[in-house]
Amino acid sequence: MSDTAADTRPDRPVVTRFAPSPTGFLHIGGARTALFNWLYARGRGGKFLLRIEDTDRARSTPEATQAILDGLRWLGLDWDGEAISQFERAGRHAEVAQAMLASGAAYKCFATSEEIEAFREGARAEGRSTLYQSPWRDSDPGDHPDAPYVIRLKAPREGETVIDDAVQGHVRFGNEQLDDMVLLRGDGTPTYMLAVVVDDHDMGVSHVIRGDDHLNNAARQVLVYRAMGWAVPVFAHIPLIHGPDGKKLSKRHGALGVEEYCRMGYTPAGLRNYLARLGWSHGDDEVFTDAQALEWFDLEGIGRAPARLDFKKLDHVSGQHIAMADDAALLHDLESWLAATGQPALTEAQRDGVLQAMPHLKDRAKTLFQLYEKAHFILLERPVAPDEKAAKALDPESLSMLRELTPQLQTASWTRHELEAAVRDVAEARGQGLGKIAQPLRAALAGRTATPSVFDMMIVIGREETLARIADATA
Repeated sequence: MSDTAADTRPDRPVVTRFAPSPTGFLHIGGARTALFNWLYARGRGGKFLLRIEDTDRARSTPEATQAILDGLRWLGLDWDGEAISQFERAGRHAEVAQAMLASGAAYKCFATSEEIEAFREGARAEGRSTLYQSPWRDSDPGDHPDAPYVIRLKAPREGETVIDDAVQGHVRFGNEQLDDMVLLRGDGTPTYMLAVVVDDHDMGVSHVIRGDDHLNNAARQVLVYRAMGWAVPVFAHIPLIHGPDGKKLSKRHGALGVEEYCRMGYTPAGLRNYLARLGWSHGDDEVFTDAQALEWFDLEGIGRAPARLDFKKLDHVSGQHIAMADDAALLHDLESWLAATGQPALTEAQRDGVLQAMPHLKDRAKTLFQLYEKAHFILLERPVAPDEKAAKALDPESLSMLRELTPQLQTASWTRHELEAAVRDVAEARGQGLGKIAQPLRAALAGRTATPSVFDMMIVIGREETLARIADATA
């Protein structure tokens, strides 16, 4: 017996879903899964739904759920309708289990945990399969005791179940490997395996795009679809993300939660691009816009090999997105990053200054942290306190050059060309190169020796502030 009956009817609307368990944060692997589902649905005019699989009540706190919602919102992945709680649908899951019982697709099993363990111990000792085979599978209801029971799926014992997977291809499972899984526990609560299928069916999910650690589950879940006569969705099991060393992603590899990437200063657009490219490709395109990703994304472009997290590539992609970002949008990202890292909010004057300087700040900045560091000259207050290197640059000869430069700046037209000419004239008059006066200028204007161009800084802060900072340094 096989099943390749994925419902690929062209008239069926595309509906995808992201169904995380609330663990306290949005895992970076989960974020990529959510992104793939979002891209596939949004690129086809379909729906992207969110379901919180919160049946584990010990771990499922409102705070844990909120962390997932916040992570998705920060990443820019919007979903249709309200987020669905799996726990709140327990009654519906039980209803389906009872329907399967009534149709003969499931049965009551009265075996105790001790009996099941004894069966498995005996099977291990004899080298047999430890998949439990219940003696109650074909029992006469008249022989049923008045005792607690679970409801088990009556899985086929012969033939095979085939998953026609959009990423993994045809994956075959011998039915002798599939057990009569429990659908409803003795206390009447549904199992995860049942709940997932019922929820996906009721939500109208057409494509189940998830990690390939769920591939084995698909073979068992397909049996529930078949038993209920429901259309089987298109399955697409994507390889997991590994660390740079090729091993499963873990804490030793660095950041795991999306909020950590936020605090490190990556922009949502940059992270979306990098995650989309992590395991999926469109030719040789590395950096692309959301519009391009929505147009290009398909399941055929997903590889079967695990993707490796590479922070150098992430930095490159992030820097490209910062460079091509709209200045006002980038300012918004910067303010969100400041809030996320607990730093003071920008004043109105600082916001204006940063926005004016943005074309100069975003050049070669790979993260919002680097952009913020480059904006230091705008955010500081007079008198500028030089750091150790900057203080050394303000030696007597350099201070003399700054004093000589001051009257030139007082009368110069405040354009980059005029400012460069004024500074170069003073340096050449002393037989020096431009760099000899540029370093003390950096120190006077920003208190640092690593800054944006001195001419960019002067244009941004203006004549009055430039002369005031030089006067402070030379006083």
